[in-house]
Amino acid sequence: MISYLEKFKEYLKSKGLKFTPERKIILEEVFLIHTHFDSEILYKKICGRTKKISRATIYRTLPLLTDSELIKEVLQQNGRAYYEHIFGHGHHDHLLCVKCGRVIEFYNKNIEKLQERICNEYDFSPTDHKLGIRGYCKKCKK
Repeated sequence: MISYLEKFKEYLKSKGLKFTPERKIILEEVFLIHTHFDSEILYKKICGRTKKISRATIYRTLPLLTDSELIKEVLQQNGRAYYEHIFGHGHHDHLLCVKCGRVIEFYNKNIEKLQERICNEYDFSPTDHKLGIRGYCKKCKK
């Protein structure tokens, strides 16, 4: 099985782009994060290890990681995009607490079947989807 490193190298090569040391550091840090993250969280984690990478480099690399299907933008909160790495992970959706920011991941086969049925009904070929439900978690709705 191909590694995320090999997949990213192949993607960059297919686009005529270089696999730079900075891109390698960003890629490796992304796969060390096992929660949802935004560009600022990623920048702070990288800065804890090295001062060589600018915010601009991170902002330019995130779309490459998304386009190569290694990460996915899963949430928008307070004007910020949140990502998670998806390479090697199964599909799931999200519940987002608007009060505390807690994110609950879930998978529901009935929702997936409904989406498939709707696509078939409209003769639509899906390539991707994301479902995010905003509301209050058990703790915050008290």
